[in-house]
Amino acid sequence: MGGCFKSIGCLVVAIAIAVGAWFTRDYWTPYLHRITQPIPEAPAHAAGTWQPATPAGAARAQAIIERLGSRNGPVYGNVEAGDLTAFIIQQLSHQLPESARDVEAMVSGDQLLVRCTMNPSDLGDLSQLGPLAKVLGGREQVQFGGTLDIVRLGLGEYRVQSFRIHDLSLPHAMMPRLIKSYSKGVRPAGIADDALPLITPVHIGDVRIRNGKITLYKVVR
Repeated sequence: MGGCFKSIGCLVVAIAIAVGAWFTRDYWTPYLHRITQPIPEAPAHAAGTWQPATPAGAARAQAIIERLGSRNGPVYGNVEAGDLTAFIIQQLSHQLPESARDVEAMVSGDQLLVRCTMNPSDLGDLSQLGPLAKVLGGREQVQFGGTLDIVRLGLGEYRVQSFRIHDLSLPHAMMPRLIKSYSKGVRPAGIADDALPLITPVHIGDVRIRNGKITLYKVVR
């Protein structure tokens, strides 16, 4: 008799779980779909070539990041330069100049290079550029390169090592002043003077750029 009641009790619990899962399916099925769906492959890019930053690329990067955040997910994942840049731009859309167009990215050594066309005036006070400020047009190609680092969980930074505009490379010593001129709002504590702050998923503990690849590592507890 006890075994019978025990079996009936288990059956009731199982039915309750099934019913609960059915009524809450709109909340958990989209997440399950995201972490179980195969991640679309990025278009093939030869090493050292520019990759466009596209909405599809941002979605691929986000899928990899979400996969890393799942309990049984991998401990690391490789992300294409263009895809990660698109994801970052998507997160920082409210901070980026509206004039930025044709964004592309490439890995070079241990740096992520990004280039786009934009209105130079969106960079802030350009008087520090001296005579160059007078010859800049309404739209110029801007290219910058730097390293990605995790400052602390939830916060990363892109340290700008190089900056090029109108075929002229600016010295690294000018980066802090240029970034300060462009920055909007209060900068988080701990961010380097030559860096742009990035809000990062709290489960991402490290990012490394090696051998033409960008690898994200999850926090393993």
